[in-house]
Amino acid sequence: MSPEKTEKPPCPLCGVRHSAEEIDSSLKTCPSCNYHYRMEPVDRIKYLSDPGSFTEFSANLRSLNPIDLAGYEEKLSEAELKARMKDAVITGGCTIEGKPLILGLMSFQFMGGSMGSVVGEKVSRAMLKGAEEKIPVVIYTTSGGARMQEGIFSLMQMAKTSSAAAELDKAGIPFFIVLCDPTTGGVTASFAMLADITIAEPGALIGFAGPRVIEGTIRQKLPEGFQRAEFQLEKGFVDIIAKRQDQRKLISRLIDLHRPFLRT
Repeated sequence: MSPEKTEKPPCPLCGVRHSAEEIDSSLKTCPSCNYHYRMEPVDRIKYLSDPGSFTEFSANLRSLNPIDLAGYEEKLSEAELKARMKDAVITGGCTIEGKPLILGLMSFQFMGGSMGSVVGEKVSRAMLKGAEEKIPVVIYTTSGGARMQEGIFSLMQMAKTSSAAAELDKAGIPFFIVLCDPTTGGVTASFAMLADITIAEPGALIGFAGPRVIEGTIRQKLPEGFQRAEFQLEKGFVDIIAKRQDQRKLISRLIDLHRPFLRT
């Protein structure tokens, strides 16, 4: 007798119910309408990189409590258990269709993908490694913004990561960003908008402040789909919208297209 399938709640977009197994086999997307559920770094590594090629670096970095905020250490411990990560980003080297790549992958599960000192340091190291070793860099972003529990130290990461992106540009090394749901706040206001090619997943929320905050500030109703990937593509904020099933081939193709610019 076959085991019962675990049924997920109805799809937020089309309302159709599918089993967890069906959604997982579709790369965490709805088989009926292709709604993109949020996805964790370990799952992205499996569909993006060549089997067995991913090697993590900066793996032992952990956040401290630079402004001695009460309860922050406990929140970090809870986040580690929930996300099964040491902080909100994993960085490493891999190959995609045999082509070397440096990959960074953020997790919304870890304190809303917030960028504190460790996230900024790991993202910066990944980009600087790409510049030094002449390897293209791809970063998948999903974040609520800067991690305010670290005060000014978190805000400094915006300048640090932007500076590292400038080093990639100076070295002529391709830098690609994939904006996932949601990408907001200080991440959007820094390195997430500095890539050579900006890709977005379908339906991803992309912006600085959230729609409700903006409506409350300007006291106007926002357009339908405001800040979603499709709206941002129409306004020129995003270059490409790519379904998850197409991203591996797209990134491989982009590396090939930029190969003449890679310095030997």
